[in-house]
Amino acid sequence: MSRKKKELPLLEKITITDVAAEGKALAKVNDLVVFVPYVVPGDVVDLQVKRKKHHYAEAVAVRFHEKSPMRVEPFCRHYGVCGGCKWQCLDYADQIRYKQKQVFDNLTRIGKIELPEFLPILGSAYTRFYRNKLEYTFSNKRWLTEEEVSQDVKYDQMNAVGFHIPGAFDKVLAIEKCWLQDDISNQIRNSIRDYAYEHGLEFFNLRTQEGMLRNMMVRTSSTGELMVLLQCKIVSDGELLRMKELLQFVGDRFPQITSLLYVINNKCNDTIGDLQVEVFKGKDHIFEEMEGLRFKVGPKSFYQTNSEQAYNLYKVARGFAGLTGNERVYDLYTGTGTIANFVARQARQVIGIEYVPEAIEDAKVNSALNGIDNTLFYAGDMKDILTEDFIREHGRPDVIITDPPRAGMHTDVINVILAAAPGRIVYVSCNPATQARDLQLLDVKYKVTAVQPVDMFPHTHHVENVVLLERRADDAE
Repeated sequence: MSRKKKELPLLEKITITDVAAEGKALAKVNDLVVFVPYVVPGDVVDLQVKRKKHHYAEAVAVRFHEKSPMRVEPFCRHYGVCGGCKWQCLDYADQIRYKQKQVFDNLTRIGKIELPEFLPILGSAYTRFYRNKLEYTFSNKRWLTEEEVSQDVKYDQMNAVGFHIPGAFDKVLAIEKCWLQDDISNQIRNSIRDYAYEHGLEFFNLRTQEGMLRNMMVRTSSTGELMVLLQCKIVSDGELLRMKELLQFVGDRFPQITSLLYVINNKCNDTIGDLQVEVFKGKDHIFEEMEGLRFKVGPKSFYQTNSEQAYNLYKVARGFAGLTGNERVYDLYTGTGTIANFVARQARQVIGIEYVPEAIEDAKVNSALNGIDNTLFYAGDMKDILTEDFIREHGRPDVIITDPPRAGMHTDVINVILAAAPGRIVYVSCNPATQARDLQLLDVKYKVTAVQPVDMFPHTHHVENVVLLERRADDAE
């Protein structure tokens, strides 16, 4: 006989006091910390506990007694279901204030860093339609909302194109309008959806790995160019023909598309790094532009997804680098060389290192495209490429700019940086927690002299942060 599941408590009239990780807020009930989504500090709510551990619990708000003055009405009809933009209910001025606090807490509590100059966060001028890239998933298992389930109706149409539901890998929420990207993205997605419904095209089933339509990506750019990539599973000549008929429809309906592409993916995952991308119409790339520099962006290229704030972020990094034209700069985790090429005109030489070979090829193309001849790019694992031998061969850096992934830098990389002893390190991070950990390791020889948070992703808890480190006087040459 199975043990009866313990009933979890209802906590009544609880005041939300702060924000926490992953876009949640928190409250304290006696000694218990309770994490709650979709509420803001100042809300007074009844909380239904969903999961309880010894010192913390997770709960959902089931009734509002008072609404916080910080609370605003969410503008997206999919808010609270799709799992994105969790801070829509929080006024934007308060969002960036809490992001600044998040950076400060991480650096001082985790990194134990003294902060002599903590600059006010750079908020985003655009808080809607700010992304230049979105990916949508096709699925034959549409997620039904609580309202739809309560109607006890059998739905004929269970295909959907939209976003994965958190915690349900094979279920997709049908998106009617997303506020993250220019509305052309909504028009293209909905037109492809309607065409697929009308012509009986099969949507993918992640469990059985059956169905034709898998994924689509839409990229817009600051130059006004537009890329659409359709990803399909094709197992017959008939499916190939139907896919191309769909692409022809898209090209005719949206003549403003600069680059209309497709990829045939018969694997078990949606990654396309190892697959051939085909051009159906137009070019195989679009361009981004920044301060007169043009950057070629292909379907596999990494480019910051908020073009306007990327420019502000890179200006901060360049300003912190303090370049006079005489410096040798190492740009670690260079990606497609955007930062490297952005600072190259103010440096003697820039050397970029990146794990992804295709990204390095893009970086070289972008240098050539802009007439930049003082850059060198190398592909490989950072801890394997950046060694003492590499530094002896290419010369010691005066400045290191590093922009690692969310996991931060490997300790081997940090040790080589310390041995290289550049005068300045500019550390760009999308995760202030791992950045703080790395700063603590660099603290033996470097002092943090400036911190500049930048909000790249309004209505989310994510924040970028740029830190300037300068070699301590007792370690200076």
